Amino acid sequence: MAQQGVVVESTGSWYKVDIEGTIHDCRTRGRLRLKGVRSTSPVVVGDVVDVEWSDSGEGVIVGIAPRRNYIIRRASNLSKESHIIAANIDCAAVVVTIAAPLTAPEFIDRFLVTCEAYKVPAVIILNKIDLAREQQPDELAAFHEIYRSAGYRVIECSALTGEGVEEIKELLRDKTTLLAGNSGVGKSTLVNTIEPSAKAKTGAISETHLQGKHTTTFSHVYPLDFGGRLIDTPGIRGFGLIDIKPEELYHYFPEIMKVSPECKFYNCTHTHEPHCAVVEAVMEGRISASRYESYLKMLDDDGKYR
Repeated sequence: MAQQGVVVESTGSWYKVDIEGTIHDCRTRGRLRLKGVRSTSPVVVGDVVDVEWSDSGEGVIVGIAPRRNYIIRRASNLSKESHIIAANIDCAAVVVTIAAPLTAPEFIDRFLVTCEAYKVPAVIILNKIDLAREQQPDELAAFHEIYRSAGYRVIECSALTGEGVEEIKELLRDKTTLLAGNSGVGKSTLVNTIEPSAKAKTGAISETHLQGKHTTTFSHVYPLDFGGRLIDTPGIRGFGLIDIKPEELYHYFPEIMKVSPECKFYNCTHTHEPHCAVVEAVMEGRISASRYESYLKMLDDDGKYR
């Protein structure tokens, strides 16, 4: 008889499944696939799965419950397959920095677009805020203006000083939250600050490239002692969009979507048409030029971040 559990770690061939508070090592049976999903990761952290036991006592995943949502990206530059990072998420938080190192705006915007497209509430955690205030005060003010005007919550924090950590804990309480970000933004340090029992591996910044050395190989779910679960993902360098049609892309930029009904043409692409309310809003500063540039780059889809 199958038992139901939640996948808390995936290594690609073996999975750790939490069944009523006990962690079991399990594998999948044959070519387990979700109907209609072509992915390099058929079973991901956050999945609710059915586990049966072999004669030798080995756990075998024999089924996956329907996902209520997930975060997905293109598997690689040359692949048409997708990589599902995690499933059944209440909130997705992207950890970014504007000093040591700088997180590329297009990476942030691609992540937020994916969250909008797959109906996952998103928040931005601005880490290393002490460095940002000291080294990049003008960029810090601009960052807040860009993302708060787009409708996103921005939480300032410092994993080293503890600033903002309590606010983040309130965000995470009693939810399943995915934490993502480039290597080097201090994500693992933040995980350990939030939940010391996690003991997530941390790494130094490469002075040559001002990028973090990869410290997390696989996604992992940490139970939070104050309630909830935190999904820590590997440091992600790029975030390729998948299954988003060019003509629908603007739907996932809330500030563009809000202004678009004022355009003269119903099928306006917000790129070159006359009397485009979106272009006018960008020129007037009501829509961030940075966000609009990300929109244009995603339409062009040059593959740089895939």
